[in-house]
Order: sequence, then structure tokens, then C-alpha cells
Amino acid sequence: MTPLHPAPLRLGILGCANIAKQFARDVNGSSQVSIQAVASRDLAKAQAFAKVFHIPRAHGSYDALLADPALDALYIPLPNSLHAEWAIRAMQAGKHVLCEKPLALNLAEVMHMFQVARQCGVMLLEAYPYWFQPQTRDLLACLSHDKIGEVRSMQASFGFTVGNTDTNIRMKPDLGGGALLDAGSYPLSLIRLVMGCAPEGVMAHANWASTGVDINLMATLFYADGRRAQMSCAMDTANHRRATIVGSQGTVETEYLNHTSDSQTHAWGYLPSQLRVRQGIANSVPFEEIRSASGSGFRFAAEAFAKVLREQDMPAIDRAAAASHDIAATLDAIQASAKTGQAVRLIH
Repeated sequence: MTPLHPAPLRLGILGCANIAKQFARDVNGSSQVSIQAVASRDLAKAQAFAKVFHIPRAHGSYDALLADPALDALYIPLPNSLHAEWAIRAMQAGKHVLCEKPLALNLAEVMHMFQVARQCGVMLLEAYPYWFQPQTRDLLACLSHDKIGEVRSMQASFGFTVGNTDTNIRMKPDLGGGALLDAGSYPLSLIRLVMGCAPEGVMAHANWASTGVDINLMATLFYADGRRAQMSCAMDTANHRRATIVGSQGTVETEYLNHTSDSQTHAWGYLPSQLRVRQGIANSVPFEEIRSASGSGFRFAAEAFAKVLREQDMPAIDRAAAASHDIAATLDAIQASAKTGQAVRLIH
């Protein structure tokens, strides 16, 4: 693998959707990552985006961004259905890739993406912003055996109300829409982080929108060692994001937010994210509030990606790749279970 130029990481953004705007806004000012180019299929749109976020170059096609020789890596915030295609094309062009979640529509695509990454000698990382929050590091510390004992079960949820249902890509099956892929990938990724492996099987139930996507879904995950996890996701509820992790000797509760703030009056609407731990089995034992450093998950993710690239930290990439593989396999099984009404064993 060819060493990168000295920091900051020279990053391009493939697309100008709202999430790309939030990413550019939050990463601007980083000493470790410099957004050098943006692309749209509409040059005027790319130029307007570049002007707002002080990005040096705007390209009028995705291929032009891939061919930009002054970029080390690309951030891909495209619709779910386009992740695999453009991540693969970017990697074949010699670019490292930070790709929005879910990494792809299914396990077969995910496996192909990592195969291409290995063949091309580049790094591919799935971007769950909360993964890179200091709070997540503190959460993992709370799971140590001397704090809550052995993790026995957990529940994790994420839901919101989707707007503009006639035009929103989340309502379009051909674009990888639906509550499971868009929202459910978050609680599933946290379950994988906590449990440390994929489940043995799943059982899921969903309600379906008129467009054919799942509008809400719940699933139970069964592990070979007898542990259980439950997840729920929705696009027809009030916004909620919560997880409870239960050990033999304690409990952890968290909101695991993507973006966090120290106050209730953040300029971009970011809020404090709760993390608390009870070290004991009785309900009379008080919860201890854990305070973590706060900030944008987009910026934490971009800077973490820059760090692993700079240090060529393949073990870190391999750990993330294993998690992405397990998440994709679990998403496949949950989708199959929700459609058939039957329990489904995972295929790895």
C-alpha cells in the first residue's frame, strides 16, 4: 500500500445530498482532513456546493472526481442502492473509501466490496458516525466484566417520522429504502459492537408501506451461547434512539447519538447524549452518569479514517470489516424473516 501524503487527508465528496452538506459543514476546519473536491452530475450544483463550503474544486460528474489525482480518499453519501457500485469504482481508481451506512444492500455486495479493497490495496470503512464518538469508547469501557459482569441481553431502537413520503428515497424499494436499512442498521451495528459477533438466527416482524418498503420492524436475535438481543426501527414514530444492555451484575443505558453537544442550545441542533451505568443487581443501586467528550460524529469519523490511513492500521480496518460483514449478514436474515414470517438462520 502506497503511503499517503502528509496530513491532512485530501478527501473528495461524491454527491451533494443533504447528508453531504452536513458532513462538509462539520468536517470543515479539521486539521486532519481537508475536503478538496466535490462532484455532482450537475456541474452548477457542485459549484454551488463548493462555494458554500469553501471547497477548491467542483466536478460535473462522478467519474471526474474518481479521476482527480489530487485526492487520497472519497466519502460516499449516495442512496443505499448506489453504495456498492461507486465504492467499487472509486477503489478501482485507487481511492480509499469512507462509505455511508448501510455499506450495501446485501451481504454479497459487501463481500465483493471488501474483495475489491484487498485487490486494489486500499481501505474501505463503513461510516456509522456514533461508532467514532468518544461516548462509544466510554460505553465499551462500561461493559468490562468488573462493571456489569457478563452481557446477557440487550435492546436497541431507532425511529423517526419520514417526511415527504411521495418523494423521499427512504420510501423507494429500488433505492434501498425502508426502515430496516435506513434506521435499523444503527441498532444492529450497536448490537454487533456489544455482542462481538453475529447471531445464530433471527425472527422478525414488519409492517409495510404502500410503496413496498418496511415502515417499521422489530426483530429478536438469537446467539449460539444463549444470549438474546432485540432491535426495533421505524419511519412512522416520534424520534427515539435508545439502548439498554443488561449484564449479570449491572446495566448500561445509552442514546448512542451520532452527533453530541455539551448543551441544549447547539447551533446545529445537536444535543447531549445520555450514557449511564448501574453497577449492581438491585434497583436501589443508583445509575452513574458518564460524561464524554462531544462533537460531530461526521468529523470524528473522518478524522479516525485519516488516522488509520496515515498509520496504515490494517487491524483496525479488519475489525471494522468483520463487523460490517456480520451486520450485512444479519440485515439479510432479518429481511428474509420479515417477508416470510419464519425464523431464519444466518448465512455467513
